[in-house]
Amino acid sequence: MPTRKQRRRRQKERRHDYEYVYVDEEGREVEVDSDEVAGDGARRNGQRDATKPKPAKKSQRDRPIRSVSPPSWSRVAKRALLFGPLIFVAFTLINSGQPIGSRIAVAAAYTAFFVPLMYLMDRTMYRSYLKRTGQQAPQRPARKR
Repeated sequence: MPTRKQRRRRQKERRHDYEYVYVDEEGREVEVDSDEVAGDGARRNGQRDATKPKPAKKSQRDRPIRSVSPPSWSRVAKRALLFGPLIFVAFTLINSGQPIGSRIAVAAAYTAFFVPLMYLMDRTMYRSYLKRTGQQAPQRPARKR
């Protein structure tokens, strides 16, 4: 295991860029082309690194943007019908000592609180989707007074 001093020296060597030069027959220093240096490959512990070309990663900008549908109360109500019983089961496991009526009441209260929050979340996601795609929000009809 290398000592602390040896590790620091190695880190220092890796931090700095060195110039590569050749000395020709006449004793003059000639700079090396960057293509030749890159082709040599880095050496570590006397062994050549196995440099394989990595496949290009796809960035998030290359992917198509998933479309987000406008918020609707009917979709939120369907989610509430799905999550309501799950909330009841969770409260049954947590509060098993309470009577079933109070567990149903607590689950109904949490589900009622859940519905408008989910609508607000859908609306926020739809608005951020419109901003990312550069679209305008559809105009709502004017209210009658």
